[in-house]
Amino acid sequence: MKTVVLIFSILLIVGCSNSVTYSDDHIQQTSGRYLYGSDEVLEVYYENNDLYLSWRSVKKIKPVIIDENTFFVADMYKKLRFVEHNNQRYLSVVNPDDEDKITYDYLKISDTTYIPSEHLAKENFDKALEGYLSIKAQDDTDYLIDEGDLNRLGYNYLREKDYQNAIAVFKMNVALYPESDNVYDSLADGYLRSGDSAQAFTNYKKALELNKDNKRAKKYTEDYNKQIN
Repeated sequence: MKTVVLIFSILLIVGCSNSVTYSDDHIQQTSGRYLYGSDEVLEVYYENNDLYLSWRSVKKIKPVIIDENTFFVADMYKKLRFVEHNNQRYLSVVNPDDEDKITYDYLKISDTTYIPSEHLAKENFDKALEGYLSIKAQDDTDYLIDEGDLNRLGYNYLREKDYQNAIAVFKMNVALYPESDNVYDSLADGYLRSGDSAQAFTNYKKALELNKDNKRAKKYTEDYNKQIN
């Protein structure tokens, strides 16, 4: 029954979008980037006095306008409201059971404030790692920080023979997942392909310490020890 009521409410909202003329001041104050979760950004912008959102892979979402400060986003199944607190702008998620309650859910950030994934895309690996470590310290189960995703990125660089960036990404994975033998294995592989056999040995050895069944690490460390003895 609750599902039926929710669907009916959504359809009712979608069919009742209001026309609002936004002032230049309102557009200036509310346009911009809002921190949505630990490593996502929701962007608010206006075209011809119409409000739009850019979120995840969808660059142009047209919400249902309730009033100047409130709108419903079908893609999110959320009603949002522009609010201000201590000279900071936020998007507040409107509670359907208490619409007068104000929360400060998504902080507006400057255009020059980057989330970790944006630093990663810009190859600012130290800043990306700093951000990810901060997120992990707050929630070590955060699904946005994925060992496999970083490993694949590192190997993308390796395929391009960009050893410096590959090693930098693998080092990030080591810092984030120090108990995983696979991250040391990948870092060792990066060093090996770059021509640094000593660092390759050090990291394969660590991988083997964490997982005695790591065949590649075992073979390399045995062969390396034979060569130096």
